[in-house]
Amino acid sequence: MSGHSKWATTKRAKAAVDAKRGAIFTKIANLITIAAREKGGDPDTNFTLRMAVEKAKQANMPKDNIARAIKRGTGEGGGQEVAELIYEGFGPAKSQFIVKCLTDNRNRASASIRHLFSKHGGAFGAVAWNFEKKGVIRILKEEIKNANIKLEDLELNLIDMGAQDFLTEEEGITIYTKIEDLQALKKFMEEKNIKTETADIEFIAKESQEITGEDKEKIEKFIGELEDNEDTADYYHNISNI
Repeated sequence: MSGHSKWATTKRAKAAVDAKRGAIFTKIANLITIAAREKGGDPDTNFTLRMAVEKAKQANMPKDNIARAIKRGTGEGGGQEVAELIYEGFGPAKSQFIVKCLTDNRNRASASIRHLFSKHGGAFGAVAWNFEKKGVIRILKEEIKNANIKLEDLELNLIDMGAQDFLTEEEGITIYTKIEDLQALKKFMEEKNIKTETADIEFIAKESQEITGEDKEKIEKFIGELEDNEDTADYYHNISNI
């Protein structure tokens, strides 16, 4: 499976929670609001909302914040409307990026993301052709051990349920599936008491590239500023070794 590992991204996000808790909470609240607006405010019947609420709980977001974000999405809480925006372009060393923003200010988001691309030697441009949307689940290795199940047996069960590919790394296993099968696989994990690190729909690169040296440092700096941007909800790239 081409694409990049987001284990490092997940680690950075968790480390950033304490340092930038307010900004992280705002981003997660926007995720919850969008999910509730699109398919209702009940996490039991709205899978996307349930995944967003799980993220909030992992970040120790207060229950009141979660409830307010849901009400905002269902139209009960007032406030400015949150929009989902997708930007695509070339980062340093002609790397390819798709950036998802959740924002209550379209003009600010567009200007700030365009500025970041330009600042780091890139520009907006068409790269979506090299990406496809997939359901992606990540599980830490210790969670599989704790569930007392062999990795080979788990993979066979998941293939029967629609899993398309697996990527085993030092931190854990990444499972790729069709979007329509993501909910069933996530439910299977819950039934087996296997805690998922992340479960989401992502843009996965069809063809990836490895970048080293100074160019890699430039890309990592660009990624750091994307993560710090208040409107950036997530980003995806075609670099295999970041």
